[in-house]
Amino acid sequence: MSKTLHIIGGGMAGSEAAWQAANAGIPVVLHEMRPTVGTFAHRTGSLAEMVCSNSFRSDDHEQNAVGLLHWEMRNAGSIIMDTAYAHRLPAGGALAVDRDPFAEAVTAKLRAHPNITIVGEEITALPDGPTIIATGPLTSGALANAIAAETGQDALAFFDAIAPIVYADTIDMSIAWEQSRYDKGETLEEQRAYINCPMTRDDYEAFIDALLAADKTEFHEGETAGYFDGCLPIEVMAERGRETLRHGPMKPVGLTNPHNPTVKPWAVVQLRRDNALGTLYNIVGFQTKMKYGAQTSVFKMIPGLQDASFARLGGIHRNTFINSPTLLDDQMRLRSRPNIRFAGQITGVEGYVESAAMGLLAGRLAAAELKGETLPPVPQETAMGALVHHITGGAEAKTFQPMNVNFGLFPPVEGLKAGRRGRKDRYKAYTDRAKAAWTAWLGREAEAKPSSSAA
Repeated sequence: MSKTLHIIGGGMAGSEAAWQAANAGIPVVLHEMRPTVGTFAHRTGSLAEMVCSNSFRSDDHEQNAVGLLHWEMRNAGSIIMDTAYAHRLPAGGALAVDRDPFAEAVTAKLRAHPNITIVGEEITALPDGPTIIATGPLTSGALANAIAAETGQDALAFFDAIAPIVYADTIDMSIAWEQSRYDKGETLEEQRAYINCPMTRDDYEAFIDALLAADKTEFHEGETAGYFDGCLPIEVMAERGRETLRHGPMKPVGLTNPHNPTVKPWAVVQLRRDNALGTLYNIVGFQTKMKYGAQTSVFKMIPGLQDASFARLGGIHRNTFINSPTLLDDQMRLRSRPNIRFAGQITGVEGYVESAAMGLLAGRLAAAELKGETLPPVPQETAMGALVHHITGGAEAKTFQPMNVNFGLFPPVEGLKAGRRGRKDRYKAYTDRAKAAWTAWLGREAEAKPSSSAA
């Protein structure tokens, strides 16, 4: 077997997989088709480019599953997490980054690694040697066809929408104000990381009417509108009920309007800082498939954004993923061609962090196999283990859909109170148990034994 590992796709998962395998001493060739072959959603040729939000979501590693995943990745030497912390922006309790410097730094680190060679080319067929496919939601048509031909199954797809970005100096701060929900954050900067635009009941009702009436992007022939619930376009949420947005991304809780502190807003639109300079803000939770002209007119109905200029309007793209519970073994290998592993969003995980985490694991598993070692199974009690177990057998194949990491994927902790009242203690028990199990697994990984089948 060749000792060189080929990785197709230089997004979050591919970049992380390359870093992990290379640090284990394995020569890696990382194939990235951009910028030679572009996509509508990417703007640069940088590796690990953040296409949608600039947030890695909650950084709370004691009460939040994605924050726990941050912790586990950092303890495993993650290039994505370490670089994210180096380019962190104020975002309350979330981990948000300055997207372009972040991607440029990841690219520079990978280019400088002596075990990594980066090749700018599109791969259109399944390779014969050791390979990780981490092509993400925008897998090229030729490679997607090759995967479909090999698996004998139609590709599954949903639509992932991109939220718009506003120039900060065009936001009317005589109407809007700076505050993180519930004043989260240890510093004043963190506690003021979001800009909030308040709505009266009349404002909200008019906004909902406009959303429902706006021109939408049409689907191409043969596509179906199967959305991932964690990334629903706002107009789809509005179609589910007039109050849906007010209880979702536009909920008015945990905020006090300093311009009118005695009046509680009926709804609030939040904008999150998108770059270190503070010149760009993205509209939180406002993924959309409205046409560009409609977006401009509808979003300017938001109090405080009536004179807004947009650095980027929203968009929508097809997100391809495989039926991993059917196709992959517990080592993330394609059952029909075990020289090939899959990692990232194409496996049916959702989100930057989850994608990078599956890249981290795939890189380590591939490196161990090439070195003739057998790694112990990742404990399901960890965030990493819960996620990989879900996609490689824990999920129901017939109804398999993209999934964020969440405590519902973890084995229960015996003796803890169920329901909302016991949630804080329960989540802390989950994270304490996970940290101990992950630390122990990393120690056992370092002591991995050569497999009996090693040459």
